[in-house]
Amino acid sequence: MAIKGAVQIDIETCKGCELCIEACPQDTLALSNEINKIGYHYAVQIEDNCTGCINCALVCPDAVITVYRQPKKKKNGREEVARISNVRSDVTISINDK
Repeated sequence: MAIKGAVQIDIETCKGCELCIEACPQDTLALSNEINKIGYHYAVQIEDNCTGCINCALVCPDAVITVYRQPKKKKNGREEVARISNVRSDVTISINDK
């Protein structure tokens, strides 16, 4: 069984740099045709093939992506596996791998 993941993108803060799209080995992400309140096309999850690899979150310069991975022992639900935060001066990376 393949590992299932999902991404949550803060679309109102995303500047559409496309780094996450290029970093995704599954081609899960793309730019939206819509624009956000600051005038940018934003990244969205377009495929249901995310593995939760966290590449997109690691390359996001604005830390607007949260990655979830399905728990190994459960068959439903999502578990946060990485969150990039505090990008003003230092970057804090937390990876919960149980």
